[in-house]
Order: sequence, then C-alpha cells, then structure tokens
Amino acid sequence: MIAGTVQAGGVAIAAFLLLAAMICAGIRIVRGPSGPDRVVALDMLGILGVAAAGMAVVVSGSTAFIDIALGVALVGFLAAVAFAGFIERGSINEEEEEER
Repeated sequence: MIAGTVQAGGVAIAAFLLLAAMICAGIRIVRGPSGPDRVVALDMLGILGVAAAGMAVVVSGSTAFIDIALGVALVGFLAAVAFAGFIERGSINEEEEEER
C-alpha cells in the first residue's frame, strides 16, 4: 500500500518536472538566439520524449512504450545529425539573413 503511494507520488513529481522541461525547451526553440541553440533545444525535446515514453511504461506497465521510446530516440539522433550537417555546411546561415 505504501509502495504504491510512493510510486504514484514519484510519477506525479516526475511528470511535473518533465512538463516544465518541455516548456523550457519549447521556449528555447522559439526564442533561441542562434540556430545551434535551437538544434540543442530540439535534441533536448527528443530526449524528453523518450523520458515521457519511459514514464508511460512505468504508469501503464505495458512494454510497447519501450519500442516507441527507441523510435523517438533514433529519430531525434538522426535529426540532430542532420541539423549539425546543415550548420556545418552553412545551409542554415543566420548572418546572411541578418544582412537582408
């Protein structure tokens, strides 16, 4: 009985912190001063998505969410690599946009 209450309280606290982190990452994506800042925030949002899927496993007891977490992690990694390539090549160049 006490273990279930402690687990429910822990899940509630974790959900609140996860939501707060997602809001902070969303704000950084919108207001980020540069492209790399937005890419890091987007990567953080992907990691938070994996954490949310992990919390869903704990809450529901279904292991299907592990596959979802793995898929979100893979897509997040590939997106971060693609954005890093764009920044490295200069396809996303904010200096040219500021001159216009």
